[in-house]
Amino acid sequence: MKAIRRFTVRPLLPDALRPLSDLARNLRWSWHAETRDLFQSVDPEHWAASGDDPVRLLGSVRPARLAELAEDRHFLRRLTAVADDLHDYVTGERWYQAHPGELPAAVAYFSPEFGVTAALPQYSGGLGILAGDHLKAASDLGVPLIGVGLLYRHGYFRQSLSRDGWQQEHYPVLDPNELPVALLREADGTPAQVSLALPGGKRLHARIWLAQVGRVPLLMLDSDVEENDLGERGVTDRLYGGGSEHRLLQEMLLGIGGVRAVRTYCRLTGHADPEVFHTNEGHAGFLGLERIAELCDQGLDFDAGLEAVRAGTVFTTHTPVPAGIDRFDRELVARHFGPDAELPRMDVGRILALGMETYPGGEPNLFNMAVMGLRLAQRANGVSLLHGQVSREMFSGLWPGFDPEEVPITSVTNGVHAPTWVAPEVFRLGARQIGAQRTEDALTVGGSDRWDAVGDIPDQDIWELRRSLREQLVMEVRERLRASWRQRGAGTAELGWIDGVLDPDVLTIGFARRVPSYKRLTLMLRDRDRLMDLLLHPERPIQIVVAGKAHPADDGGKRLVQELVRFADDPRVRHRIVFLPDYGMAMAQKLYPGCDIWLNNPLRPLEACGTSGMKAALNGCLNLSVLDGWWDEWFQPDFGWAIPTADGAGTDPDRRDDIEADALYELLEQRVTPRFYERGQGGLPDRWIEMVRQTLTLLGPKVLAGRMVREYVERLYAPAAHAHRTMAPDAARELAEWKARVREQWHGVTVDHVETTAATTTAELGTTLGLRVRVGLGALGPDDVEVQAVSGRVDEEDRIADAATVPLKPVGGPDPEGRWVYEGPLSLDRTGPFGYTVRILPAHRLLASGAELGVVAVPSEDVVEGAGVLMR
Repeated sequence: MKAIRRFTVRPLLPDALRPLSDLARNLRWSWHAETRDLFQSVDPEHWAASGDDPVRLLGSVRPARLAELAEDRHFLRRLTAVADDLHDYVTGERWYQAHPGELPAAVAYFSPEFGVTAALPQYSGGLGILAGDHLKAASDLGVPLIGVGLLYRHGYFRQSLSRDGWQQEHYPVLDPNELPVALLREADGTPAQVSLALPGGKRLHARIWLAQVGRVPLLMLDSDVEENDLGERGVTDRLYGGGSEHRLLQEMLLGIGGVRAVRTYCRLTGHADPEVFHTNEGHAGFLGLERIAELCDQGLDFDAGLEAVRAGTVFTTHTPVPAGIDRFDRELVARHFGPDAELPRMDVGRILALGMETYPGGEPNLFNMAVMGLRLAQRANGVSLLHGQVSREMFSGLWPGFDPEEVPITSVTNGVHAPTWVAPEVFRLGARQIGAQRTEDALTVGGSDRWDAVGDIPDQDIWELRRSLREQLVMEVRERLRASWRQRGAGTAELGWIDGVLDPDVLTIGFARRVPSYKRLTLMLRDRDRLMDLLLHPERPIQIVVAGKAHPADDGGKRLVQELVRFADDPRVRHRIVFLPDYGMAMAQKLYPGCDIWLNNPLRPLEACGTSGMKAALNGCLNLSVLDGWWDEWFQPDFGWAIPTADGAGTDPDRRDDIEADALYELLEQRVTPRFYERGQGGLPDRWIEMVRQTLTLLGPKVLAGRMVREYVERLYAPAAHAHRTMAPDAARELAEWKARVREQWHGVTVDHVETTAATTTAELGTTLGLRVRVGLGALGPDDVEVQAVSGRVDEEDRIADAATVPLKPVGGPDPEGRWVYEGPLSLDRTGPFGYTVRILPAHRLLASGAELGVVAVPSEDVVEGAGVLMR
């Protein structure tokens, strides 16, 4: 029979065991080995059945067992030590507190998904895992971060396979009372709430759930509350579900409701108010509107509020393709703002202008969340060097007149939270070498360029570790494969073959990620005979473990999954290649350490960063990847292989895939498998072990989330906090008025004449020429602009590369026609074809970049003709 109502019955812990409840409610247990070991010892059988979830564990342990533990002095000593360690961790000084310089009092970090632990399934893929790692690394470093997201009642879908290999989705209902979260409550004990106004006089209410991620609070908004009508209750039903309006409401709740939740949390707890707001992708972009509205309520006008908000906002873009950005019909957005809906005192036209694609090639009727995010943030970044370059080109239309390399979008390459992703066996090997505390510090704070201590680990130890991890993966795969086949309808008698799947002594390749077409799940199947030869080679076989989810609405992705599953079902190869359904954090933590090779073959440059290979590398797994994302930046032949890219302009997609698949097979046949199976005099694969050693030594310190968060603090958060403090109301008004005046008068800014002292087209290296420029500034003055000489090497079309800029100085006052003369030196500091130009940019002490206004004045064709010469 089916229950008509459901309750969550919490255990009543004996007083001596009360600290267990606090330990279970702080998600630090998800990356702290001693805490997990303590919970496992409570009841190993129930711990395994709970999926390593302390909250579920404590809800299932028998009272008799709890009473027994309450009298167990050894267990109580361990409990006290772990509880004291957590207290020291959340209250003691860490890297941030010891860091010199004025850092933000607090930072609010908004993301649509957070992958902190499998016990809190609020993520779909890399964006969420990155956000979870960001929170955990911030906690380890002591960064006063407040995470803000949504609590999805169905999370992301669970994946299974039909008998014929078609992906099937399931959406289990999540009860927050069974999750490691707690309601944020007002002083009188009632649940804290935020609400948004909707068209037609309706309201969207949401409660605030708090997940404690070490030192970092994560606020999660949940619309499934009684005060809402049925439609509004479903706003936070599932991650990336529903139609356009559903998605818009989710993003309004995340951005606008999220700011209100942060204000509520700070009011109730005394936490410092954030000085910096970090928008992780465009989904949370509406947070800037709410902050402008707050400032307007305090007496600022919209333009001044915009400047004040921009100063303290950081925007991170994660997509290298326009199709990956949320865009809404402008009428839909307009209907949800203004007098009859949310932010009623704000002009809807001004709101729409922030997100409209008002640049060549843009869609005039679409509201672009990333465009709004960039317009509302003074600082922006991509997530790898290559992705920063791609982003500058993709969004260059917002800064007309500037070369892509000058577009003010920098990059901070992603990292991964090592304590989460490093296998305990790897940690113990490091601890044996340099001690547990130094190993923990190296994995969390980082800071060194090399982990040289790895060089002292004997080859035999490294090889035994790698085989042990591979063996664990083999057992995990068999268990998961058996469960998958049972879901597909197979009986026990059909599954005897699973006991022979994979071999702990065979080269093991991993491929696991989401399944959009650009990640090319099935590239390995391009030549099936050749792949079979690799899988079944008599002396040097390979085996492949594959996992991944296609988006529920992506039938093309589902067909790719089915194609791979059907190949893996072939009795000839099913002991050598497997597809594991329901890829998630729990599976990933077993998969990365157990693989020898991590395969990544996206279409370059469509992988913004791709952090799965980083997690694998931290466990001594070698990368075999297209030069995309982070691998483009850090690849060295010492610790992996690069798959060549066939990206010529005339290459059609099919031919490109054929060429790159052929390159993949050739690498595996000629270079990868021989190195793995080749044995030295001691019977070990010496050259392979050396590559593992180099991976850990050189890549390890780079791929840490601790390194990433330190870069965010030093390069983005600290400057944003300084700008925020500088942008007091009067300064914000001044800047807004100045920008309006500059934009209105910019048409009068001209470069009228340029001349140099050069008489010929050649000169010696080190020569300094005199440059003299006459400019018109119209109604503006020299204090409003900077006149620059821009010089460098030039190509065949006279385009300047690696440009150097030098400000020129005004000489005297304006002439009778109102023209100003600027002079300065032009240093010929590079050999070969050399050229220069002159330009005028707006200049103000409160600008973060000369490109900020998106306006520039350059010489006209007439002026160019008389501007002197190119040095060739």
